[in-house]
Amino acid sequence: MQSNNLPTWIKKRYLSLWEKFKEKSFDFEQAVSVLEDGYQDSREQTKLILSELKRAKLLKVKSKAKDKREKIYRLLNIFEVSSTLDRDKLTGILKTAADIIRTRVDYTFILLLLFYKAVSDKWEKEFQEKKEELVKEGWSEAEVVKEASQPYYHTFYLKPELLWRQLRKDPLKLPENLSRNLKEIAELNPEYKEIFDQFDFHNFISDRESQAILNNLFELFSRYSFENIDSDILGDAYEWILKYFAPTKAKEGEVYTPREVIRLMVEILDPKPGKSVYDPAVGSAGMLIVAYKYVRDKYGKKKANTLFLNGQEQNPKTLALAKMNAILHGIKNINLAKGDTLLYPKFKVGDSIKRFDYVIANPPWNQKKRYGEEELKKGDYWRERFPFGFPTKQSADWVWIQHMLASSKDDGKVAVVIDTGAVSRGGREKAIRQKILEETDWFECVILLPEKLFYNTGAPGLIIIFNKNKPPERKGKILLINASKEFVPGKPQNTLGKENIKKIVNTYRQFQEIDKFSKIVTLNQIREADYNLSPSRFVWVWEEEEYRDIGEIKKDLQDLDDKSKKLEEKIYKILSQLNEENQ
Repeated sequence: MQSNNLPTWIKKRYLSLWEKFKEKSFDFEQAVSVLEDGYQDSREQTKLILSELKRAKLLKVKSKAKDKREKIYRLLNIFEVSSTLDRDKLTGILKTAADIIRTRVDYTFILLLLFYKAVSDKWEKEFQEKKEELVKEGWSEAEVVKEASQPYYHTFYLKPELLWRQLRKDPLKLPENLSRNLKEIAELNPEYKEIFDQFDFHNFISDRESQAILNNLFELFSRYSFENIDSDILGDAYEWILKYFAPTKAKEGEVYTPREVIRLMVEILDPKPGKSVYDPAVGSAGMLIVAYKYVRDKYGKKKANTLFLNGQEQNPKTLALAKMNAILHGIKNINLAKGDTLLYPKFKVGDSIKRFDYVIANPPWNQKKRYGEEELKKGDYWRERFPFGFPTKQSADWVWIQHMLASSKDDGKVAVVIDTGAVSRGGREKAIRQKILEETDWFECVILLPEKLFYNTGAPGLIIIFNKNKPPERKGKILLINASKEFVPGKPQNTLGKENIKKIVNTYRQFQEIDKFSKIVTLNQIREADYNLSPSRFVWVWEEEEYRDIGEIKKDLQDLDDKSKKLEEKIYKILSQLNEENQ
């Protein structure tokens, strides 16, 4: 089948026809009715669509017995490909799933079904392996089934009756049965209860179109076995969905941090095994997952499992996505908490906030109104967390940054990606920057990023690196990197390529000045700049235009004008000669 080569608009028509007919036969008039209702397609357009589906080998055509001129059509199943999965096939499944929902249903249901199918298939694999082991030891069939179902043999606790394949037995009651199963799974796995509490299947029960979408999604995932798929492939597929819908969700206020930006931040922090990482605005856990993978790739999986990952998120649905993301990536050493970080931090030790080796985040930029001085003083540990002052309600950038600094150990490092105005605005924000600069030597590096990297804004953003334990040669100095030209162009988003990341990271590690790219400044230079830390203020990346005397420019223009007149005269003579010859 050549479904992946079909244009999206043809594939959408296929999915509508499949929703209606499945593998049942239908005639031309029935096809016209479906496509006219769904897309206002004409009869001629319907002929074209059926022709394209036939060419893609997704439609069988035969003549009616009574009238050979009339045709009978039957769709071939786009979902039937193979029971084995690799990265490309899984991505293909998710693209089809995205086409199925067509923004009519919350995309997070795709993530939930992917998660459910993955943990169900893995449970069955673990069950079968334990069963075979016990049979060899001489256990009876009844004893084997009971013992192999025990939770301590499984990554995720399920029961045989809650498995994915059991749901296929009654497709007409899929929404109700799926909702019931998820509630029971939540009771069996209380630490993951937040995952299942966030999904309401009521609309699938009350709306026939939505129920058809759910059935198609369920059937799509049912065609494949996930039991042998690598956790990296599964996790990357989950991330693919988050990225795919990021432009749409950005309009609704959701933030997705490009993984290249996270990779850059993690490489700069260079986390080590046995250390702790904390993200106070954890989102879908991208920062923590990239940190884990960085340590795993550098030191091995066993060492990566000694990295302690921690995060807090206020939005319960986003927290559910984070927990699913971590599980699908095969990450167990992670602790995610729900709550408002700036008012009620959840990570504590005794009567103080907990401190970590590395703190990394992309907090909401320029968060307005909610976090003024009066509100923050009602929260927990405010004296400990905000010792450098309070900004106005117009932006919480320096509230987040101060919390991150307070949450890092005495020799800790902090990486935050934030709005560019955080290092240049005046007023109370300048007073906070000034106090940190004058009272500590924590500022280590400021990196200006290119424009159009983020889905929710075209603004460039910047990364600030704080290091509470600078090497002696860096003390009293700050490295400013203007990486605004370091990107791979794209539409609508630019990206950071591997070479761009490598150049920035190497410049940071070597702490070096590069013409039109980086500059090392002292506190005195920052004072002279009125505590403005914008890299673009100190590092000019634009090519300077060559100065030319106005007299030279006028002479060149006159020469061009003379040449133009001579050329016109030649053309006129040639045309005149041709005219005379033709008379």
